[in-house]
Amino acid sequence: MTLTRLIIQIPCLNEADDLPATLAALPRQIPGIDAIEILVIDDGSQDDTSEVARRWGVHHVVRHRRNRGLANAFQSGLDTCLAAGADIIVNTDADGQYEGADIAALVQPILRGEADIVIGDRGVGKNAHFGPVKRRLQRMGSSVVRRLSGTDITDAVSGFRAISREAAQRLTITTEFSYTTDMLIQAGRKRMAIASVPVRTHPATRPSRLFTSIPRFISQTGVTIVRAYTTYNALRVFVGTGLLLTLAGLLPILRFMWFYVNGDGSGHIQSLVIGGSLLVLGALVAVMGMLADLITANRKLLEATLHKVRKLEERLARQDGENETGDHAGEAADIVPLPKRKREPARRSR
Repeated sequence: MTLTRLIIQIPCLNEADDLPATLAALPRQIPGIDAIEILVIDDGSQDDTSEVARRWGVHHVVRHRRNRGLANAFQSGLDTCLAAGADIIVNTDADGQYEGADIAALVQPILRGEADIVIGDRGVGKNAHFGPVKRRLQRMGSSVVRRLSGTDITDAVSGFRAISREAAQRLTITTEFSYTTDMLIQAGRKRMAIASVPVRTHPATRPSRLFTSIPRFISQTGVTIVRAYTTYNALRVFVGTGLLLTLAGLLPILRFMWFYVNGDGSGHIQSLVIGGSLLVLGALVAVMGMLADLITANRKLLEATLHKVRKLEERLARQDGENETGDHAGEAADIVPLPKRKREPARRSR
């Protein structure tokens, strides 16, 4: 009989104080899940986050030698969970913002076969833990991501999410700031089934370590959204920009033609120069769009190849019986494999 394994991954940066409470709140049994394991990604912490995790019986610990950012920590977690044989991966924060008991509701759409990815909806419009400015910004940002990704998600930047094994194998996070919007745009463009379920939140106990100010968060998130959207819609972005430049170039040329027809063209050569320059620039941008579209097609081929490689690794791991996290954690240049501890029998739900 096939067992369903859930791995809960927790990216951490200097979370030695808050991590024990977060771990204590995680469920140990969920109907429909045969085994629940926990993974902590220590993203270059300066405290003893890794040792705290091991003392609390965490099954898998991956430690980056230096801080690589939340997006990289998230991707390291996905890779490690896949190598460890996870059927469902749940990502949550180490600061206890999310209610651990809600993981049971988060994984249900995947267990029922209704979704590839499930986002925990914090109800930002009415969440008492968010200020009025944050509520408006969250709604605005989610609306933009919803349109660009072609999904119907109301809380786009929620980090509380469940991912099926198949979806995790098809995702590759490339941004360095935050994975949330990049992942949604990727998933939407790859036609994955995305659902959301309401989840509870707790008040923040400390300032965010992801960003130092609201303007910086907005700018970084905006860059991530534009970058992710352009990656999958390069032709539309560049050709659209080229057409706008072309239209802008036509205006001064028409102005010059008007004066020329009326016998006063000699004094308006600058309009002809500006218009011609904009026309050339628009054509160049459109050609860049065609090249970028070819690069996008190549990216899709590379992602398909990566997906097949991950499938092949999974098959070989099953044949060789090598699903130990420690065997994979040291492959990256700045990931430290921690000493293995004796594996405990997987907890099974009754």
